[in-house]
Amino acid sequence: MKTDWAESFRQRINAFADATGNLLVDAFHYLALFAIGAATVWSAVVAFLAMAGKGHASIDDILLLFIYLELGAMVGIYFKTNHMPVRFLIYVAMTALTRMLISDVQAHHRPDLGVIYITAAILLLAVATLVVRYASSKYPAGPAGERGGR
Repeated sequence: MKTDWAESFRQRINAFADATGNLLVDAFHYLALFAIGAATVWSAVVAFLAMAGKGHASIDDILLLFIYLELGAMVGIYFKTNHMPVRFLIYVAMTALTRMLISDVQAHHRPDLGVIYITAAILLLAVATLVVRYASSKYPAGPAGERGGR
């Protein structure tokens, strides 16, 4: 009789701790997503206003806006699905490398081995995107409950 009471109390404590922990994790999750989203929008607006202040937009500036767009889309997808869209991270990296490549060629006006390295990195990321897309279509993830996640 005494152990039944103790076991019932332990289960109630565990349920309370689980519910409280889930609440705190979800609160942090949403707070962090809103902060990242707000920082992305703020940075994009500042970059756009700087372009407007210059009176023109270079290809670097436009690619920077695409990076902000991809980051914003990634935050939105993560907010809706609770899944990190890895492909968007790869797209951001590809855009950043393209931006670096264009800046390097504009600054030096001569091709060198760095151009080959950056181009190879972009190609590697494109192949990684292809692999991720193939793997996600061939081996789709099940519902969150089946993976042991939320």
